[in-house]
Amino acid sequence: MQKRESSAGSALVAFVFAVVLVAITLTTIYFFLIQPKWGWFPPSITTVGDQIDAQFMRTLWITGVTFFLSQLALAWLIFRYRAKPGSRAQYSHGHKTLEVLWTTATLLMFVGLGFLAKDAWADMYFRGAAPGAVQVDVLAQQFAWNFRYPGPDGKWGNTDPKYMSDSGGNPMGLDPNDPGAKDDIVGPTIAVPVGREVELLLRTKDVTHSFFVRELRFKQDTVPGMVIRMHFKAEKEGTYEIACAELCGLGHHRMRSFLLVKSEAEYQKWLAEQAAEAQQ
Repeated sequence: MQKRESSAGSALVAFVFAVVLVAITLTTIYFFLIQPKWGWFPPSITTVGDQIDAQFMRTLWITGVTFFLSQLALAWLIFRYRAKPGSRAQYSHGHKTLEVLWTTATLLMFVGLGFLAKDAWADMYFRGAAPGAVQVDVLAQQFAWNFRYPGPDGKWGNTDPKYMSDSGGNPMGLDPNDPGAKDDIVGPTIAVPVGREVELLLRTKDVTHSFFVRELRFKQDTVPGMVIRMHFKAEKEGTYEIACAELCGLGHHRMRSFLLVKSEAEYQKWLAEQAAEAQQ
């Protein structure tokens, strides 16, 4: 009698668990389906960003369907093989054919997603910046961003770590003995012209940081001892936040700046203003 009651109780638990699992799965799917009302990200302002968004949605749909079907299958198996009065436990050695099939399907899915993403990846990491791109020297440090432009002479001045001094107003280490460095423009904010290619020379003076702009779908680590070249072309004017996406110390939360995307005329005006301030 006690064995029957135990089996009945186990069957009830299995039934409830299966129902709860289905309810959780359907609720999760519902919130993902209504996501366009919330939006995953702010609108992209680059063509590469649009490609990344498309890849994100492809991945989400594939993994979402897989999640939905696997959870329903799990709920069915829990209910189907629930304890029954008089039943005995059975041991299964698995099914080699099914194992080969789902392993192959997983491999094809990952390879296929990688193939679909190759153009966006190649554009960011394998193709160099277009000729005539605006170059900006980016130096990260705990806990600030520094941006340098060539001055009116159009040339970079020499830099040396021994001249770096935050308190002395020289975070980039411009060489005071180099005439070409005297007109370099250094500031905490970056401005770029809309519709033109921009090449960033990403460096760091201390630990690893990460240059992240959501609207560009652009995130790249800065690594000590390396100069990493990345490029983008913003297609929409505006002001966009730059965040450090790498935990870099106690002040990580306040390491932020802004990307100003301006018209060509406004950009040239901004450069002239910055150059005038640099000469003061």
